Amino acid sequence: MAYVVKRLLTMIPVLLFLSIMVFSLIHLIPGNPAEIILGQDATPAAVQALRAQMGLNAPLFVQYVDWMGRLFHGNLGSSLIDHEAVSSLIAQRLPVTVELAIGTIVVALLIAFPLGILAAVYRGKWADFVALFTSTVGLSVPPFWIGLIFLLLFTVKVHLFPSSGYVPIWQNPGQNLSVMILPMVATGIREAAVLLRMLRSSLMEVVDQDFVRTARAKGLRGWIVIVSHALPNALIPVITTGGLQIAGLLGGLVITEQIFSLPGFGQLLVQSVFSRDYTTVQGAAMVAALIVVIVNLAVDLVYGIVDPRIRLNGGKS
Repeated sequence: MAYVVKRLLTMIPVLLFLSIMVFSLIHLIPGNPAEIILGQDATPAAVQALRAQMGLNAPLFVQYVDWMGRLFHGNLGSSLIDHEAVSSLIAQRLPVTVELAIGTIVVALLIAFPLGILAAVYRGKWADFVALFTSTVGLSVPPFWIGLIFLLLFTVKVHLFPSSGYVPIWQNPGQNLSVMILPMVATGIREAAVLLRMLRSSLMEVVDQDFVRTARAKGLRGWIVIVSHALPNALIPVITTGGLQIAGLLGGLVITEQIFSLPGFGQLLVQSVFSRDYTTVQGAAMVAALIVVIVNLAVDLVYGIVDPRIRLNGGKS
């Protein structure tokens, strides 16, 4: 608990620094929401009047303090474009991205773990070749290209899956899965390639260590030794890599959501940047930053579950 409290305290300056970066960078983008709302034919006086109404004429420091004051009270503000609460917009879009991220992780694990274990056990044989080929393809081919190929094959040619028409999973699980399966697989192949390489390399190092040879010398079956003894000790670097991938999925899924017309969190962020919707961009970016920090904390806690030596050493590796 002391380690958890210490990590939670370190989140405060990180989030504060990120808030400054998010607030500053969005105001460096050319253009402003007043010009976008009024159009190119608007007079400078009308633009200035609308900027004053939006509170954009105040100094940036004053705007930042005002924004942070609302943020500390859980108020992300209202959209400058459609005047809807930012928290409501995020609540509508975030579940789509979370579902896509979870499906991507599941696909990646289903591909990476079987192939990675087989490659480490049967190094230099056909299983190792298949695993290396799969990981090379996954690392070389961009997810958006795989997504486009999937759309051409399974939507345009075969008509097996729809190209759009997202519905929440709690409303129609069948239709939801038919829309989400292609983007999940398209993105999961790339994530699986990274995990597969890491698991193969880590497991190869572990299976040659003395405790694994000792377990085999005691008469334990080969796969019991791999699964019960070698695999848990090979998971630490895999968990680290997986945690970074999960954190990066919020940004990596933006293109996937655009290709498959998914009304997700990334699409909201892109649309808000194009429309210079400052409050929505700032609120969405802070929520994304908070999710990344929480994922990193969860990964550190999983270390202690997988390897008790880390937990007993007070969280020090």
